[in-house]
Amino acid sequence: MPLRLSATHETNQCILPLRQEVKKEFTWDLTALFKTEEAWEEEFKNLSRLYCEITRFQGKVGSSAKDLLELLEFQKKLHQSLELLSHYAGLCVAEDGSNHISLDREGRLQALATNLETTSSFIAPEIQAIEDQIFSDFLADPVLQPWSIPLQRLRRLHSHTLSDREERLMALSHPSIAGHEEIFSQLTNVDMIFGSIQDHEGSEVILTQSSFSSLLQHTDRKIRQDAFTKFYKEFSEHRFTLAATLSSSIKGDVFYARARNYSSAIEAALFEDNVPLSLYDQLIKAVCSHSDVLSHYYDLRRRVLQVPELHIYDTYVPLVTTMQSHVSFDEAIDTILASLEPLGSEYVTTLAKGLREDRWCDRYENKGKRSGAFSCGAYEGPPYILMNYKADVFSDVYTLAHEAGHSMHTWYARNNQEFQNYNYPIFLAEVASTFNEVLLTEYLLASTKEPMMRAYILNRQIDDLRSTLFRQTMFAEFEKITHTAEESGEALTLDFFTKTYRSLLDCYLSPGVFIDDLLELECLRIPHFYNAFYVYQYATGIAAAVTLANEVLTTGNSSRYLEFLKSGNSQFPIETLLRAGVDMTSAEPIEITLNLFERRVRELEELLIGKHAE
Repeated sequence: MPLRLSATHETNQCILPLRQEVKKEFTWDLTALFKTEEAWEEEFKNLSRLYCEITRFQGKVGSSAKDLLELLEFQKKLHQSLELLSHYAGLCVAEDGSNHISLDREGRLQALATNLETTSSFIAPEIQAIEDQIFSDFLADPVLQPWSIPLQRLRRLHSHTLSDREERLMALSHPSIAGHEEIFSQLTNVDMIFGSIQDHEGSEVILTQSSFSSLLQHTDRKIRQDAFTKFYKEFSEHRFTLAATLSSSIKGDVFYARARNYSSAIEAALFEDNVPLSLYDQLIKAVCSHSDVLSHYYDLRRRVLQVPELHIYDTYVPLVTTMQSHVSFDEAIDTILASLEPLGSEYVTTLAKGLREDRWCDRYENKGKRSGAFSCGAYEGPPYILMNYKADVFSDVYTLAHEAGHSMHTWYARNNQEFQNYNYPIFLAEVASTFNEVLLTEYLLASTKEPMMRAYILNRQIDDLRSTLFRQTMFAEFEKITHTAEESGEALTLDFFTKTYRSLLDCYLSPGVFIDDLLELECLRIPHFYNAFYVYQYATGIAAAVTLANEVLTTGNSSRYLEFLKSGNSQFPIETLLRAGVDMTSAEPIEITLNLFERRVRELEELLIGKHAE
């Protein structure tokens, strides 16, 4: 039965609680960042007064290693303050996007961040202007040793760094160019009203972006279909606005790339982490070459569900319906901690304390709260987790394990790296999160020999691999096509988006899934499309995670993996993974993961077809 929240947040109720009605122990503790809102305001005032002082370094950046060090340390002080302020402000908006005080706070901070970036815009060009020999001498000076890595990274950007005046214009233009993200968030999380549907008992169930995932897993096909239809009809009502917002996002990406002398938007996105373009294309090619395996799974799903044709709203309901479970949040913590024991006592005890005592996690849905889930960590304060946990959605246990992977990655990185080297790139972040999911699955499979329980767990992993590897790769291909279209002068209209997305749906889902026309609008509701070239890292991340998890479970040695977590951003991600034992420049990790998917489908078919044949 679909979840509807109550005072305990684990029984049924139609109306979402207001933020102030949620029990304190179910929310995150933001006082670890600032004891009071007044303390935040004081820090905001301090940064507002202090940031202008950075101009005293202008024209002197390359004078000496000592002068450069003084600048870098002062800039670090400003950035640490800004990160802490942003951490608090962003989390407050996430917990209730309708809170005008939080929105005002975030808006003021965004203006301050723009001023800081504008005022500091001289730094990169002046560092780039230092003569090669002098720069080499600076790097050899012991006083700059803690800054060697970020300085070398910055130096790589020499051909993509503009003049002082141009950098200032880029900084000033950023809020306008990035406005699509806020528009999309406010429209989909606050303004759009999806209404409600009736469950099989005739009760009204509120339809939200969070409850949508729960309803798609309902065993009653009519409820799944009604939820799908009503949900996408609301998106259809706003389709032209959303298409214009997505178009603006893509145009902004292309503007940024061209302004900084990149050959394409995708090159601009991959350059900073030194990820080769061939890796992106290699991922798409490898996944597309295994489309027959995906079609095999969809055919299995159709046969088990006993439907004449499979629709997208039939692809999320668990195939082993008798194993539907109700897992409380505390039970989920217990299960996750047990699965992570191969990583050692420090990892497990730190995570346990964070989730149980230190209130890292904001657990349940409330009115105005951001949908989905995320981990948000900074150099100071806890690595917080936002959840919209539902006890009847088993995948939420996986989501919690996923976000805990991010949070523990942050915890290890900040405890082992300086501020300038701790903030790991997304490419590595998705490895740590999906690694936890792989360990969770292996733990669950090892805990039971009962055929239908195994089938339930296998089904969960197959669907996870499907959504993470196949689906995210399809998203990555959509981003590449749409950005290439903008770069070649094509019009980014609603018709273009839906036709392009339909062609990809036909490629990745057919012939196993019947494509409803409303599904074409999915391209307008994926948040990551408004922050492009992110999603491919989910796919590469799970490939690396599967490979690393195999090593930990096979050898019983987690030392290389823990070193990976500690490395932060101290190396380029491809090098970091290579030291951990995974070569992402080859197709091997992707092939290993695709082969795992194929094996799991075969095992699930043997279990389920045997069951139905009896």
